[in-house]
Amino acid sequence: MADDNEEAEEPAVELAEGEPVEGAPLARVASRLHWPIQKSELARKEGDATIRTPDGPRELDAVLADVEVTYFEKQQEFLDAVREVVGTGPIPTANE
Repeated sequence: MADDNEEAEEPAVELAEGEPVEGAPLARVASRLHWPIQKSELARKEGDATIRTPDGPRELDAVLADVEVTYFEKQQEFLDAVREVVGTGPIPTANE
């Protein structure tokens, strides 16, 4: 039993040192919403959120302006539409 407690005290993932990345992960912003949702309602609730993108932090309102979909039935539809606009890839850190 003592071995189990020792393992639980160690962190599951080592955290890197350095400056935090500006903005929130897109999935975190999406998790705060209820689906289905209209793009206008999504913008009203979370439009001022800054999200992390491969090109650096961007306001969600600016990204939504380039999204052609006006109604998201499911969270995955929203994630796909935003990723189509901002792209996918590594998120730059402050040191890059």
